[in-house]
Amino acid sequence: MLLLAGCGKKSLSKTELRAVTGEIVTAAQKITGHKSEIAIRPELQPTKHGVSTQLAADNVYVSLTDPSQTSALAQALTDIAHHHNLSVAETTSSGVIRFDFTFNGIRTHTVHVVTPLAARAHRPSPYLQNQGSANPRLAIIIDDMGYDRSAADAVLALGFPLTVSVLPHLPLSTEVAEEAQRRGDQVMLHLPMESEADGAKPEDIELRVGMNAAQVDSTLAGMLETVPYAVGVNNHQGSRATSDPALMQALMPALRQRGLFFVDSRTDVKTVAYDTAERNGVRAASRKVFLDDVASREAILKQLDLATRDARRDGFTIAIGHPRPATIAALANGVPRLEAQGIHLVFASDLVQ
Repeated sequence: MLLLAGCGKKSLSKTELRAVTGEIVTAAQKITGHKSEIAIRPELQPTKHGVSTQLAADNVYVSLTDPSQTSALAQALTDIAHHHNLSVAETTSSGVIRFDFTFNGIRTHTVHVVTPLAARAHRPSPYLQNQGSANPRLAIIIDDMGYDRSAADAVLALGFPLTVSVLPHLPLSTEVAEEAQRRGDQVMLHLPMESEADGAKPEDIELRVGMNAAQVDSTLAGMLETVPYAVGVNNHQGSRATSDPALMQALMPALRQRGLFFVDSRTDVKTVAYDTAERNGVRAASRKVFLDDVASREAILKQLDLATRDARRDGFTIAIGHPRPATIAALANGVPRLEAQGIHLVFASDLVQ
């Protein structure tokens, strides 16, 4: 057992830091009967020229299995911190409890205790509880998931329902989709489609104009294998593809046969995707607001307010954002405020028809 008190050190060594991390993981596993989902994300020391290989801190994400385990874990973390002469500060935001450990004023660990899985997974939609409710509903889809696990963890730690749209065929596609499912968020396939824009980089595998129904079906099947638990799809890029009636007609029966819904991201005003889905009996909806075309916290909060006005006017709306730091910060700050004002966060599946 490492005892750091009185040693006169200014900072922890990597070995000492990792020993404390091990105790945190062991405590979480013991309290949850080895049923906790735990992720460890190292944070490297920044330098003037980028990021060094020196470990600065460990970020530990703990998903509990039962709300009653929270107090026991909090006590265990406090005991670990005090045993190693670490200071500990607890904060709560959007249903996520955060414990920051510091040594001589330098942060060594941040433990994110994520909303219990069962509470997130089975949070009822107010709309489903009361079909006549006048409460406006907002679904937020986070696109482009699958590139960065740290960004995914930050998104999934938010304490309200999100629809996570994962790009296929990326090294982290399956991992992120599985983690989103475990933490109780909804998973969609972010379906790459051909773009009209000059200079837009095409995906290696995407739906392209000229594909026949068999090619579309085969391509879709391959994508879904890399994004488990997907219950619907929305288009990634696709300004050319969603404007092509033949390609959309080839896609919609493939979605219907798999019981998948479609959300039109509306990357082009000439899109025929929603109308084609409707004709083919595919549950569908359209995006109303892009949250982060301007990637600043202030601009994103304004777009979130715009989505709120749309939801109040129409009864519901769908907004799309991306796993960017400014977006995550804006959602963490803005969504609890909207919920306090009577806006209900729901999954995209609650708004398709």
